[in-house]
Amino acid sequence: MINSIEEYLRQLKKEMNGCDRATIQDALSDSEEYLRNALESKRQANPSIAEQSALETIVEEYGNPGEIAEAYRKIESRNSPSLVAEPYKKAPAASPEAAQKAKAPFWKKFFGVVIDPRAWGALLYLLFALVTGIIYFTWTVTGISLSLGLLVLVIGIPVAGLFILSTRGLALLEGRMVEALLGIRMPHRPLFSQKAGLWGKFKMLVTDKYSWLSMLYMILQLPLGIFYFSVFITLFAVSLYLIFTPLLELGFGLPLFTSFDAMVFLSNWMMPFAVIAGALIFVLSLHLAKLTGTIQGKFAKAMLVRN
Repeated sequence: MINSIEEYLRQLKKEMNGCDRATIQDALSDSEEYLRNALESKRQANPSIAEQSALETIVEEYGNPGEIAEAYRKIESRNSPSLVAEPYKKAPAASPEAAQKAKAPFWKKFFGVVIDPRAWGALLYLLFALVTGIIYFTWTVTGISLSLGLLVLVIGIPVAGLFILSTRGLALLEGRMVEALLGIRMPHRPLFSQKAGLWGKFKMLVTDKYSWLSMLYMILQLPLGIFYFSVFITLFAVSLYLIFTPLLELGFGLPLFTSFDAMVFLSNWMMPFAVIAGALIFVLSLHLAKLTGTIQGKFAKAMLVRN
């Protein structure tokens, strides 16, 4: 017997043990919104109805925690991030014979990153992080400064509340980009906010640690975005320059580099080695982008998803 919405949510979280944290957050938020809205409707229709009695009817219509948890597991098993065709749920372990057959040679794994959508998705995210980092940092610092400056006035509280809500919206948008480009499951909807008046909502926003974690994440994205952009633009510029060095030297007469007003050209016999070195740097850069994207995705999940 479920006596309260809080008890239902505790049971649902227990039933979803082992699921992705973002999936659990979505399930809890969806369920809480449905249960509270349904309970409010029944109270309006019959003010004298007891909460336990109303919840019993609502749960029968909506489903018990076990049924809802199973439904979310089925949904997640059929969905995957848009750019990454890899299910959230791990596939069952294969037999030793099948695993041995599926094992690809090293060279295929190494060069296969060139056609790996996860590597290109991560690279796109890391390069675009400079733009989003500037936007996030500017908005957050401006919002904090404006909110603190206006708190001495009556208008300061609603301005601060709207600013905190906006950071949550940006965090949700960031999560969708992380999921689409990095393949890390992130929440699909905002956290449910129970109607408790403007002051109650404001206190809830201020006391929720994830409001502050979201702001911290937005601020940190600027230095991270600058670092990502600088590193990967440099790596890919060097790799492409080495790959096209024969064309640049033989076709356009451009030197490899200029040092103390002296132009340095590669010997003809060194040009193939320059192309090979450029190709290796290109492939290694994609591997690094893929690894960095995975780390960034885990960082975003730690900061923006409830435990």
